[in-house]
Amino acid sequence: MTNQSRAQTLLPTPENLQLAADALRSGDVVAMPTETVYGLAGHAFRPEALAKIFSVKERPTFDPLILHVGPLARGIEQLRRLDLVDTKALSEKAKMLTEILIEKFWPGPLTLVLPKSSQVPDLATSGLTTVALRMPRHPIAQALIAYCQAPLAAPSANRFGRISPTTAAHVQAELGDRIGLIVDGGACTVGIESTIVSVSESGELTVLRPGGLAREEIERATGVPIDLFIPGSKISAPGMLTQHYSPRKPLRMLPDKLFKLDDFSALASGKMVGLLLLSGKLELAQAHCNAHYAGKVIIEILSPSGDLSEAAQNLFAKMRALDESAAEVIWAEPCENAAGLGYAIQDRLKRASAIT
Repeated sequence: MTNQSRAQTLLPTPENLQLAADALRSGDVVAMPTETVYGLAGHAFRPEALAKIFSVKERPTFDPLILHVGPLARGIEQLRRLDLVDTKALSEKAKMLTEILIEKFWPGPLTLVLPKSSQVPDLATSGLTTVALRMPRHPIAQALIAYCQAPLAAPSANRFGRISPTTAAHVQAELGDRIGLIVDGGACTVGIESTIVSVSESGELTVLRPGGLAREEIERATGVPIDLFIPGSKISAPGMLTQHYSPRKPLRMLPDKLFKLDDFSALASGKMVGLLLLSGKLELAQAHCNAHYAGKVIIEILSPSGDLSEAAQNLFAKMRALDESAAEVIWAEPCENAAGLGYAIQDRLKRASAIT
């Protein structure tokens, strides 16, 4: 960790991007925006940079990293030439499906887990024989990769297990005393991490982590059914831990949507409570709480209209706002929509509320 008092937040000018790229090439780490969340970037082929990522985040080394590639890596052969993927380990079916996924969804919030090249440092993959790869859509992330002329490992720019950052200010609050540079690209447009899909050597597809790309879209593009990972199975990609994305304060799940509740006994009476609601109008939610709950409430709504894209984009920011509020405990509505982004939102809430 550095002796830096506070990180310097940079606007994405060509001069500042060159400064950030120089730091990355020297083995340092830099916080950068992507369309999903802000990432803590380090040179993917420099073990000292990877070690610094784990140290700064206090991340256990058994949790692998995602390597971010630039627009030149638009195919399985290009990934081989970049010394990232062992194409000999893939069947023709697996190669075909990988090409379809890259062509359809890169750049974007899709991470592919593929057999790794021997040139990929074991620290990046936590010793696994596979590597997680993504092509970010954010132009600043793409620019930094181009300036560095190398893939960048970039897990979320927060302390391990905490709420993922979706603005430069969030990164400053999380890691500002631990890193030197933050490149400010504005608020993230997706707001939750990428969907991670494993492509087996024989060509089976498995969603290891739901995220910003719906499983249904992937199935439509490939024409094959996609399995879901089994909770509790061994870690083979980032974001598979039971407890993750957690605020400092306890986060619990409501038994039902707020407006269906008339029994608030689960909430500690008289305490300040934070409510994370998926939809609805603030004044109606406050009136419902006043009619049924004796304590004070602080309410954050992910999307007044119930739009799942807006809800996903706001999820981590609203969780962070409640965590920084006067609330003593946070209660979240369950997401009733089990498809698409709804499944990913519910996954993040489930992990944030897990007790281990």
